[in-house]
Amino acid sequence: MIAYKFLRPDGTTIFTRFAWPLPGAGPGAWVEADVDPCRSGLHACRVADLPFWAGQALFELELDGPVAEEATKVVAARARITRRVVAWEEGVRDVYTRMCADRAHELARDAGLDTWDAGVEAAVASGPASLGFIAAWIAEQRWGPEGFALERRRQADWLADHLGLAAA
Repeated sequence: MIAYKFLRPDGTTIFTRFAWPLPGAGPGAWVEADVDPCRSGLHACRVADLPFWAGQALFELELDGPVAEEATKVVAARARITRRVVAWEEGVRDVYTRMCADRAHELARDAGLDTWDAGVEAAVASGPASLGFIAAWIAEQRWGPEGFALERRRQADWLADHLGLAAA
């Protein structure tokens, strides 16, 4: 299974600082772990999950062995990095952040959520994960939980299109 993972640019994880073996002339070395979501295992994203985990550098993974499918992630027993998705760092991350900010402004203004609209620009420096969440949260205020889910789907589709990934 092909999946994705946001890491620091040096290939270390955000939470545990685990250093993933990076690809060279071919894929990186396989990493293995027991599957116990949120405790153990190799956590990754499907395309639809990317907005929930947007970070600094995006890598494509090959997953193998048992894979647990969770609401916003997958957890595998075995994985390796196959490539870095360089488009993310070469401009897509910043364009996505701006798109989410513009969308948050639009949603907040249309709903009369002036306090939220006023805080959007200050959140831009926080990056894509924050802005994606803010836009989805405003959509939820307007249309309920379905609005949140639809906005996250919209973001995932945008990312798939701009990163050249299989549809979310």
